[in-house]
Amino acid sequence: MTGFEYTLQCAVLVLLVVAIPFTIRLERGLSGLRRDRGAMDGSARGLGEAATAAEATLRRMRITTDEGLRQISERCLAGEKLRDDLRYLIERADSLADRLDGLVRQVRPIVAEPVVPIRAEAAAPPEAPARSQAERDLIRALKLAR
Repeated sequence: MTGFEYTLQCAVLVLLVVAIPFTIRLERGLSGLRRDRGAMDGSARGLGEAATAAEATLRRMRITTDEGLRQISERCLAGEKLRDDLRYLIERADSLADRLDGLVRQVRPIVAEPVVPIRAEAAAPPEAPARSQAERDLIRALKLAR
């Protein structure tokens, strides 16, 4: 072998010696990646399970929301019926109050007339028309109000 070949082989040998720590370091990094790959696969499986659980939860939430909306709409319909009934009753009460007010105004002039005392020697009083209890109560209330 010539000097040139020896020099060339020594250079290759030096380069190989220098490359050995780099290869050891690279091999350690690759073995770490292989170890972490198992953990990564496990976490990917865990992520898939979490996604499946989240989808199931969303389905249950949608069902619950639909049920709640159905119940709310039923109660709104019942409330609207009650509102209409109350409106009708209020209108009837207003008309009855107006009629009662008219009757009270008719009775006031009769009650407001001065009472003439009856003499003891006068004959029996003329027969009063039969009145209902409500009329008697109304007249008594009007007398007390004066």
